[in-house]
Amino acid sequence: MVLKGGIKMLKTELCELLNIDHPIIQGGMAWIATGELAAAVSQAGGLGIIGAGNAPADIVREEIHKVKKTTDKPFGVNVMLLSPYVDEVMEVVIEEKVPVVTTGAGNPGKYIEGLKEVGTKIIPVVPSVALAKRMARLGVDAIIAEGTEAGGHIGELTTMPLIPQISNAVDIPVIAAGGIADGYGLAAVLSLGAVGAQVGTRFICAKECTVHDNYKEAIINAKDRDAIVTARSTGHPVRNLKNKLTRQILKMERKGMPKEEIEELGIGSLRKAVVDGDVKEGTVMAGQVAAMVSKIEPAEDIILDLINGAEEVFRSNCELMVTN
Repeated sequence: MVLKGGIKMLKTELCELLNIDHPIIQGGMAWIATGELAAAVSQAGGLGIIGAGNAPADIVREEIHKVKKTTDKPFGVNVMLLSPYVDEVMEVVIEEKVPVVTTGAGNPGKYIEGLKEVGTKIIPVVPSVALAKRMARLGVDAIIAEGTEAGGHIGELTTMPLIPQISNAVDIPVIAAGGIADGYGLAAVLSLGAVGAQVGTRFICAKECTVHDNYKEAIINAKDRDAIVTARSTGHPVRNLKNKLTRQILKMERKGMPKEEIEELGIGSLRKAVVDGDVKEGTVMAGQVAAMVSKIEPAEDIILDLINGAEEVFRSNCELMVTN
């Protein structure tokens, strides 16, 4: 799209780096980001991501094949580096020559050489400037800077101060994550120095996302203060929608219960919500933008809404400028 003065919008450095049409990455959410969702996002011009989570390597390979059978567009796999199957999963990613790998919960250093040999782009998710600098020194291709507004496991800094600090601290592209669900959010992070956005919560309500309908409805019905943080006392805080389980966890934390007991309560709780649809005693991971999500719609429509909305913001801002 070309704006006044010949300004071309929303074809950022990220589009060229990843060979995608739009500067939007779908979050690699464990249990949620399956091959079906990733394929739909990639086919629509974004970068779809399979969330490997703690899945065994053969399951991850199956999800990769789902994407390859559906689209020839670039896609990625998010690898959780604390997974007991991480070595085997990385072997599969390399064997399948997956175009992009995003990583979390650890240091991807030992895998970088092998990934680069097959042309895979490596993009770690980080919550701080210090970690961003460390990842940049390893030779990664870009960084996802995730603010605490995001769903799931989170850091402490919010997106607005995090993005410019990391953008100024490293010489590689920075992708923003956390608190982005519409064109205003996309335009904001691009203005802060990001080259694109990773979007998670809104894509949970994509038509192609295979989570239980109860999970989607929980997000659609969420209010502005429903996405709360639990398990801070364990050192692994999680943002999720408040329900019977979160109330129980917070009660245990107030009583100073051992972190092992708190963590045990959460074992299997994400699957309970995603697969079984138990949104009362399961973990409903979602970001603070949950209250901004109002309907279930195709992934393509979500991407177009983000892009068109951001273009409109920039167009309106251009009209605010006065030439003397």
